[in-house]
Order: sequence, then C-alpha cells, then structure tokens
Amino acid sequence: MNPIEQEINKLRDELNRHNHKYYVENSPEISDREFDEMMKRLEALEQMHPEYADPLSPTRRVGSDLSKGFEQVEHVYPMLSLGNTYSVGEVDDWVKRTENALMGRKAEIVGELKFDGTGISLIYEHGRLVRAVTRGDGEKGDVVTDNVMTIKSIPLVITGDDVPDFFEIRGEIVLPWKAFERLNAERAFNEEPLFANPRNAAAGTLKMLNPAVVAARGLDAYLYYMLGENLPYDNHYDNMMAARRWGFKVSDAMTVLHDIDEVDRFISHWDTARKELPVATDGLVFKINSLRQQLNLGFTAKSPRWAIAYKFAAERALTRLRYVSFDVGRLGYITPVANLEPVLLSGTIVKRASLHNEDIMRALDIHDDDMLYVEKGGEIIPKITGVELSERRADARPVEFVSHCPVCGTALVRVEGEAAWMCPNRWGCAPQIIGRIEHFVGRRMMNIDGIGDETAAALYAAGYVRNAGDLYDLDRDKLLTLEGFGPRSAERVMEGLAASREVPFERVLFALSIPYVGETTAKRIARSVGSIDRLAAMSAAELTAIEDVGPRIAESIIEYFSIETNRRTIERLRAAGLQLETAVAANAALSDTLAGKSFVISGVFARHSRDEYKSLIEAHGGKNVGSISKKTDYVLAGENMGPAKLEKAKSLGIPIIGEDEFLAMIDK
Repeated sequence: MNPIEQEINKLRDELNRHNHKYYVENSPEISDREFDEMMKRLEALEQMHPEYADPLSPTRRVGSDLSKGFEQVEHVYPMLSLGNTYSVGEVDDWVKRTENALMGRKAEIVGELKFDGTGISLIYEHGRLVRAVTRGDGEKGDVVTDNVMTIKSIPLVITGDDVPDFFEIRGEIVLPWKAFERLNAERAFNEEPLFANPRNAAAGTLKMLNPAVVAARGLDAYLYYMLGENLPYDNHYDNMMAARRWGFKVSDAMTVLHDIDEVDRFISHWDTARKELPVATDGLVFKINSLRQQLNLGFTAKSPRWAIAYKFAAERALTRLRYVSFDVGRLGYITPVANLEPVLLSGTIVKRASLHNEDIMRALDIHDDDMLYVEKGGEIIPKITGVELSERRADARPVEFVSHCPVCGTALVRVEGEAAWMCPNRWGCAPQIIGRIEHFVGRRMMNIDGIGDETAAALYAAGYVRNAGDLYDLDRDKLLTLEGFGPRSAERVMEGLAASREVPFERVLFALSIPYVGETTAKRIARSVGSIDRLAAMSAAELTAIEDVGPRIAESIIEYFSIETNRRTIERLRAAGLQLETAVAANAALSDTLAGKSFVISGVFARHSRDEYKSLIEAHGGKNVGSISKKTDYVLAGENMGPAKLEKAKSLGIPIIGEDEFLAMIDK
C-alpha cells in the first residue's frame, strides 16, 4: 500500500471514529475546526486520486446520531449538512459563485445565526405537530416527538389563514447557558460527570427515555427553515416570518442581505454580538433567499449549493495576567493557576484558568503582567493558549514555578514518572488537611450532611478539626460559633455524625484518603482483609496478593499506617464507634442464588439505593461490573436508565430486569 492510500485510509478511519464520538456518544474529542480540516484534506486527496474512491467514505455521508431506543423513520426531505468555512473571503467567493451560476442575476441572501445544539425536523399536518425527528444519518432519524412536546417554545397547534395542510420546519434544539449551568451544578452535587458544553447536554437530553426528565432540563428551540409543496411564499425569509406569526421561535438575527459588503458587515457584527446571547452559537449561515434560485442551484452529494456555514473560531479573548497562584490539592499536588482580569467567554465570566503543571507553564513562557489569550470554545474549563508578545513589558520577568509549598513552606518533590510537583508535608499542610476533611464527609464516603468545603475550612481555621477524629469531638456549641451556623445547621451536622457510625467499613476505608486507594480498591481491600487492624499489619507481599492492589498502592498503605498521627486518628475513630471491620452479616454470603452471574446497575431506584443493590448482589454470590459486555448476565434497570446502556444491552441480547424481578430472584 503506497503512502497516499495509507493516508486516505487513516483519515477515513479517524473521521468515522470522530463521527461516532460526536453523533452517537455526544462526547467529541476534537474541535469542529480540527474535524473540518481533516475532512477537507480527505476530500482533496480523493479528488486527486479517484482510483481510491469508496462509496462509504466519510466524505460521502452525513454523521449519524441514531439510537436503537427510538423508532426510526425516513425523512420526507433529506437533512443534508452544510458546506462550511472559517474564512470571510471564502464566504465572499461563495456569493460570487452563486451569482455566476445564476447567470449573473443578483441574489438576495439571508444571514442567520448558527445555533450550537442538535438538529430537529418537525412535521405539521392540519396545524398540529404530528412528528419530531432527529437529523440521524440525514436519510432517516429517531422519532423523539414525546420529548420535543415538552419544549415550551415549540407550538403543538398553530393557526393562521396561510398555514399549509402539510409542511416541515427545521431548527435546532438548544440548552440556554443558564439552564446548562444549573444542570451541571446539579450533576456536580450528585457527583455525576459534567456535560462538556450545551450542545452535548441538549443532544443527550433529547435522546433520554423519560420525557418528564427532559421537561425539567429547560430545552429551547430556534427554527430556521421550512419545506413543503404549498408554502405561503416563494422565498425563505418571508416563510420564516410567517412561521414566527404562527408561533415558532425564529431568531431576530435573521436578516436579508443584498451584497457582499452587507454579508461582511453581518459577519463582523455577530462575531462580537453573539457573546451576549443567552444560548451558544458556533457560526453563521447564509442562504439564497429565493426558493426558485435554490432549486436552480441544486445540491452536491452531501450539501446544498445555495447555502454555506461560516464558523467562528473557538471563542478567544485577550486579557491581562494579574498573577499566578499555586493551588495545593488534597493529595499534595501543586497546580499553577493564572488569575486574570475578568473576561466574558461563552456566556460566563472567566477569572481563573489552570496552567496544569510546570511543563505546560514553561512551554507557554508566561511573564509578569503578560496579555494572555484565553479560549473556551463552548467548553467548561477555560485554557490559556498563548501570549501576545507585542504587549509584553521590556522589564517583565518570567513567572517561576514555586520550589516550596505556597502554604506550609515545605520543599516540593517531583513525582516520579509524572510532570507534577507535590508537597510532601501530607499530614501538616493546611490545604491537604482541609481537603481530606472534605473528602471524609463526602456523600460516597461518610455522607455527613452540612459540612461542605467552606465549613471544612472554617472548622480548621477555628482549630476544631485537624483530622477525621476531631469531627467526633464536635458539639452544637462549637458549631454555633461558626459564621452562618444556626441551631438547625448545627443539628444537621450532629445528625450526620451520628448516622456515620453505621457506614460500612469499606466506605470508612475510602474516606481515610490513603493515597491511591480509590472507592473500588477500598471495597476490594475491606472485603479481603476484614478489619483495619489486619490491614495495618499486612506486608507488601500480602497486600499485592489482593485483587487490584499493586506495589504502589501497597507501599502507600504501609506508609499510611507507619505514621503515628494516622494511627492515633484510627484509634479515635474506633472510640467514636465507627465501623472498622467488616460486619459478619456483610462478610458472609446470604446465599449462592446469583453465583457466577454478573450484573450492571443503571438508573434510579425506588426501593433500595444503588449501593444497597450492589451489596445484595454480592451477598447472594453475584458480581457487580461497571460496563455492559457479552459476559454480562443481567442489567438491573431503574428509572432514567441511560439510552446508550439500553441500546448496548438490547444489541447483545442481555436480559433487562427491574427491581421487583431482581428481588424475586433473591427471595428464592
């Protein structure tokens, strides 16, 4: 295989993979621009080398978001993608090409915002919404009518003298910035993965199987194109103004433009003005207004010739560096953070951006008071992408990575095999202590309600809590001395501390913040060793014999118990009544009913928590696994089971059972 053919095949494989990540998994790995550049490279190679043509090439198809959890139907009119560009000059060239193709006739152009959401096709018959279909693969899509009916900006019934008996209207389902931030705040509170951007959140929400959950998310919709045999007008703009009269949400930005100068001014205006919009946008769309001229211009294999998308570059701002701070994490890792003059990016004010580690900071070569480029591009976490050297002061000094902990002053050590520095003063450094307190009281650890990050810091500052054992010396009087604490707040903490005495040993072990001992590892260790005393006495060889425990984890456990402070804390937790050994009932199998069977748990349950169901599975001889595969025997499904898991279980023929069915299995 020659190098050209190899490159073509590699590009096809990569583009197919990224299509799947974007349309099916809603978790893109690269930016739109990077994807488009790869696609253009492949298109150019295929044109130069037709001998390597393939009818299944990504250049000949439209990405798919099909899900087997929904009925699929063919589109009345194919939903093709648009040709796109990042260049104003290429938009101008498109205007000239269309006028040349129209034999020199002037063409009105409609400029619109390109909303960053998920495409939808709405079918209306006799003024009533009868079907809503996702874009899918362009030829067919998923029927999501029940979910779309929950979006308040989409009319279910319309009236008007000029409403056709049948028409299709297309648009974009979006999640406004405020709803997006609220949703991610809820997910953060529940320790669920955050959505990367509003587009992914909108796409994921639209494909959920429970319309009630969809309704609570706060989706919105902007409509931008109408199709049908008997439309009220012979041009796109007037049809969309009619749609607005009928009750559809049509953007006020939609404008008729008459020449290239007006097109360029439209681009210039919205390149800035879009930053004030309540929803995410990633570009502009330009369409020939006349439907007759659209018909004459026709289509390529995958896109209309009468429209083009102009994409904005990833949103970028230039702002001044105030200073670089160095944050200390729970495990002692040092993270440099650029503290910035506030700047608006993708609907939010950005004041801080992580520089990640010393290597990245040095590569950027940041100096004091530099003007820095910050990018967000719709993502949650802003990043520094460069320095404007022309703005640098002549006497500016490079920002140096600290050599000592910025809080406790201990000399930092480089982590072997990693681009990271850490403070080794693990048991005497305030941020690490406070971080461990926050971790100890967390929902999946001891679940002590009423102690968040601010309260943990306040307890430390007041001298009340220096380790987990100190928590159990708290009383109402101490808590009431803290700012913002009233009688009810204090009572919540005391109730949480009392309830934590019943938390099983495996969660207590996870709560201790032993480095590298995560939730799953803590569970395996607890069930293997049975007690904290046995664990403290084990050798490295004994520890590494436990499943998932390697040399680094074994070394960390041994080091933890070698420190006198930690041993004293354990004794105080014992005196406080915490569970430091596996209960006999939990350690012994209740039955072998589920022996040899593996389960995946998904969704929200009414009769028991997910953790309780996991314990029941193991107590009856079964095994919990994290992902669905051919080896999975059952999926225990509650409300709001993820559509991706549902699809995979169905495709593999794995039985999906509910709570009642599962409980009946173990009752036998």
